[in-house]
Amino acid sequence: MQPRYKRVLLKLSGEALAGDGKTNISPDVLNYMSAEIKPLLAHGVQVAIVLGGGNIWRGGPAIKAGMEPPQAHYMGMLATIINALALQDALERNGMQTRAMTAIKMDEVAESYIRRRAVRHMEKGRVVILAAGTGNPYFTTDSGAALRAAELDADVILMAKNRVDGVYSADPRTDPKATKFDHITYLDALTRGLTIMDSTALTFCMDNNLPIIVFSLDTPGNLERIVLGEQVGTLISKANTEAPATAG
Repeated sequence: MQPRYKRVLLKLSGEALAGDGKTNISPDVLNYMSAEIKPLLAHGVQVAIVLGGGNIWRGGPAIKAGMEPPQAHYMGMLATIINALALQDALERNGMQTRAMTAIKMDEVAESYIRRRAVRHMEKGRVVILAAGTGNPYFTTDSGAALRAAELDADVILMAKNRVDGVYSADPRTDPKATKFDHITYLDALTRGLTIMDSTALTFCMDNNLPIIVFSLDTPGNLERIVLGEQVGTLISKANTEAPATAG
């Protein structure tokens, strides 16, 4: 089958790497993610990945305790680099070629991010792991994912969520009446205050017409199904029509 999307940006949360939470980075989770990503390359899909760092460092509590926000944010960026190196190792052990690139100069462990070089790596079939967000404090890795997707001309942002299989009208883990959307517009998501990604990132995607698919990586094969065009999770785009909500 021909893939629907030729170039994708996959956004993974740092918390997902922790698995059951007994370790900051679970080898089992890394191996699982690698196995989910590998089929995309077999279909000729070009893959970039942006990772969060919440499994290692959460800046919010430190800021509340008195730490300067930029300091806490930079520490979070460094956490994403640790995660990028861990995922890079797992991908390569599973037979994939990779390049880790960072928005903060760290030549001993990864390449500095250069847009044209990142595109060339993907064209050669390498998975590009983009660490350190935008390289600036006050911007989340969601904003980093949106910015890199636009820069790299990705067809879609694939946003993997923990234990949630799409966008709901409320938190399905606490509200039994929550309904799942097959499709929702950027504006409706912003108006409803849905916690898909931070509002800066979502507005950026709307302004640049970057579609987002929110899905659960917990179901094996979901990534491959998405790139082949199956309806998985929730599509967020500019289209004016919204698919009916389904029961959660």
